[in-house]
Amino acid sequence: MDGDLKVALVGNPNSGKSTLFNVLTGLNQKIGNFPGVTVEKKIGFVKLSDQRNAQITDLPGTYSIYPKSRDERIVMDALADKNSPDYPELIIFVADASNLKRNLLLFSQVADLQIPIIIALNMMDLAGQSGIEIAVDELAQKLGVQVIPISARKQQGIDRLKEAILNSTSIPLQLPSIEVEAIAPELIQKIQDELNIEHPYVALQLAHQYENMLFLSAEQKRKIQELNQEFGFHSQKSQASETIARYNFINDVLFDTVKIHSDPKRETHSNRIDKILTHRIFGFIIFFAILFLIFQSIFAWSEYPMSLIEQLFMWLTDMGTQILPPGLLTDLLIDGVLAGLSGVIIFIPQIAILFAFISILEDTGYMSRVTFMMDKIMRKVGLSGKSIVPLIGGFACAVPSIMSARNIESWKDRMITIMVTPLIACSARLPVYTLLISLVVPDEKVWGIINMQGIALMSLYVLSIVSAILVAWVMKLVIRSRERGYFIMELPVYRMPRWNNVLLTMYRSVKAFVFEAGKVIIAVSIILWVLSSFGPSDRFEKIEARYSSEAMKKQYPQDEIDRLQASEKLENSYAGMLGKSIEPAIRPIGFDWKIGIALITSFAAREVFVGTMATIYSVDGDDSHVESVREKMQSARNPDTGLPVFTTAVAFSLMMFYAFAMQCMSTIAVVYRETKSWKWPAIQFVYMTVLAYLASFIVYNLLK
Repeated sequence: MDGDLKVALVGNPNSGKSTLFNVLTGLNQKIGNFPGVTVEKKIGFVKLSDQRNAQITDLPGTYSIYPKSRDERIVMDALADKNSPDYPELIIFVADASNLKRNLLLFSQVADLQIPIIIALNMMDLAGQSGIEIAVDELAQKLGVQVIPISARKQQGIDRLKEAILNSTSIPLQLPSIEVEAIAPELIQKIQDELNIEHPYVALQLAHQYENMLFLSAEQKRKIQELNQEFGFHSQKSQASETIARYNFINDVLFDTVKIHSDPKRETHSNRIDKILTHRIFGFIIFFAILFLIFQSIFAWSEYPMSLIEQLFMWLTDMGTQILPPGLLTDLLIDGVLAGLSGVIIFIPQIAILFAFISILEDTGYMSRVTFMMDKIMRKVGLSGKSIVPLIGGFACAVPSIMSARNIESWKDRMITIMVTPLIACSARLPVYTLLISLVVPDEKVWGIINMQGIALMSLYVLSIVSAILVAWVMKLVIRSRERGYFIMELPVYRMPRWNNVLLTMYRSVKAFVFEAGKVIIAVSIILWVLSSFGPSDRFEKIEARYSSEAMKKQYPQDEIDRLQASEKLENSYAGMLGKSIEPAIRPIGFDWKIGIALITSFAAREVFVGTMATIYSVDGDDSHVESVREKMQSARNPDTGLPVFTTAVAFSLMMFYAFAMQCMSTIAVVYRETKSWKWPAIQFVYMTVLAYLASFIVYNLLK
């Protein structure tokens, strides 16, 4: 969309910035990374009129332009580099109307960068309920910018905001909040001259932050360092005096524009709820009750749609077998593509339910309370309260969660968080768990309401939390650092969830699962089908000769001959040879060579296990009747003993293996990117594999 107006959304955390982004852009969004860093950026597009569109970038939330974390550095980088493709022509500053004083500190800093700016005064409804009256027109006059009162959650004032964007000027009109040049006049002028910087406050920020500015060359950084030394520039003293000056300006502005009519001693609605939900005993009971409800719902509510999807794929397989001509291409489509696809689509209901609950917990403000409650526990195992954000995010996916650990200031806390986050049961493990649980845990209800399969699933998630905490405690003793972390977090007020936002989150999560995980699963399924269908020619020729002999035809019916031949071909295929090579190592934990193939292929992504099972048992199966993946695995028999392959011991051993093993290439890649070293991902891979093997060995030998 070349020629679009480039707009950046800037604001404090919990100001409603992301809500406004979703309201403005709807489904017209894409995810990427900022140039040169792995921080994720969200870009969306909004139609302003018949002639013009705006490209909106949602910048990370920050309280100040002086960054405390790697995420916050992105804000200054994006707003200071005029040559960047992300450099905005307009800033929409999202301010929380109920907490305007704190929000205006960041506004005054961003406004002094001299980029045209509009204030979206959000949460006006909540400000009114709290007895806060804002003279919007007078505020706009004092700041020299358009101020648009909105409620992003209720989608009020959005059309006025779009009009304001359309009518914005290309000239920054905002009034100065402080005299920037007075802070370090000679230094600022020298940096402006040397680096051809137009605005004084940008030059001052380069003096403060040059070491972390990605767009500066090594020579430019060296020059700024020399100038700082020449003029005796003291960054911390400069920041302190600047902040005092800004708050003096903000106090003057608010004195004339904001009136508070409520009783400051009156306890807020959120504080009254917090007395129960964050209680040191009842708070944890409520949290585990909510977890219990989530995992019960995942099984109970997904059962019907999953069985419909299962039947659909069985029907498609049956129709494909009847309509398509016999041959390699048909086998590839049915046993490779369709079998792999079924391993993706069937888990959509469960993924959607999980992310719906996560979205509701975040939207209501409850997830922040969980973070707050867990802070004391985290500190005892060598982490800070900020670590809980990546750990809870790990329930969805370890990759963005590890990236979110950047906001942890302490190197030690950050490293331990990165090292233990993959232990948290992510959504990729959900298809593996639910498939294996459905094989060996009876679908029965205790007291008529508590589903046994839901209890089993919840136990695996609780195990993942406990194991992450225990490993963190061990790493606290191993990793040495004198740094001390700190935990500062603003708790948002409780709100009703926005159901359109919940639906949007469900849609995005399912789309990511289907298209991102799905691509990997189907690609692996096709490769696996090739490896399973072909092998050394002399072996296949001997098998075909043996099973086409008259002696075999007299001994077995044709259906049984086909089944035995397919099974022996699979064992002698390239995939079979691969599985057989690792079978001695995995036999003590109850796995055969077919499961060995799944362990290897699912290293691409954990959920590939399901597609692998579907493909292996399709290749190995009997074409006389169509079965679902679950039924094929249930009917699988050990050729030596005649007993089921997936016994309770084997299924739980597999669950333990997937609970602990680092079966994800993406996670290894992101740990390397975040730590800038192969040492940490190597340590992580080794310790998680050892944990997985030991846990599987113990569980298998106890249950067998």
